[in-house]
Amino acid sequence: MADFWAAYQSTLGFAMVNAFFALSTYAVLSAGMLSFATVTFAALGGFLGAQLAVHLALPPVLVMPVSALSGALLAYVVALLFLRLDSHWMALASLALVLITRVVALNATALTGGVNGLSVPLSLPLWVLAAILAVICVVFWRLSASWYGIAARAVREDAAVAATLGIPQRRIQTIAFIISGAVGGLGGILLALMLQFLSPETYFIDIAFTMIAAVVLGGSYHWAGAIVGAVVFTALPVLLQAVVPDFEKVANGICLLLIMIFLPRGLIDPRALRLRRARKAPSR
Repeated sequence: MADFWAAYQSTLGFAMVNAFFALSTYAVLSAGMLSFATVTFAALGGFLGAQLAVHLALPPVLVMPVSALSGALLAYVVALLFLRLDSHWMALASLALVLITRVVALNATALTGGVNGLSVPLSLPLWVLAAILAVICVVFWRLSASWYGIAARAVREDAAVAATLGIPQRRIQTIAFIISGAVGGLGGILLALMLQFLSPETYFIDIAFTMIAAVVLGGSYHWAGAIVGAVVFTALPVLLQAVVPDFEKVANGICLLLIMIFLPRGLIDPRALRLRRARKAPSR
């Protein structure tokens, strides 16, 4: 057991960090928007938090709220600009934002260290990371049952119908962006604490694509699906590398393809769960 823990504790840590990025992606997707801007929120939170840790010697308990707040503020500005666009143009604009973020990270050497990167002299125990993730899960659980959660689902399913019901689409989607920014910024500094090193390559487009795929795989209709998808996408390549090292990528693709074919709504599907409960319920 000790050997197993030593071999896979880093995988568990990165799975939990990726869960923050997946939840950030889910937050906007749950309101009917496809956005890659999580990477930008994470980059701001990560580099800003790292600078505070390096130059002001602030502990993680103070750095993390600042990173989350900075991501939320940036997300609000992004929402003001992006919500003027149609859905497909918004996705393209967010993709362009990620590319701009990388260029800025490469050239803003005072903040990011440029090509040399930035050392982060802090670390975070896994139990603290798990506790933070648990708190975020409680927040998403409460949000899903709140007025906001119900309104976000209505906007996602049919924005026109939601508007006729008096649901303010723009306000709901702005809140979704702010939640995404806060969780993404927090994930950015948590990744920095895990790696203890940051560079412009740390936050790039592969995170965005992977997390969107993780949300779809885990189930984009429930917040828990984002966590499950992030864990699968993080752990599956590592496990397959140990089992079939020569065909790890092929086996990884086959497993994901089978899941998508037989579970098109993801591993966690609230609708399927309701249907199963309805079939098991006694008829009256």
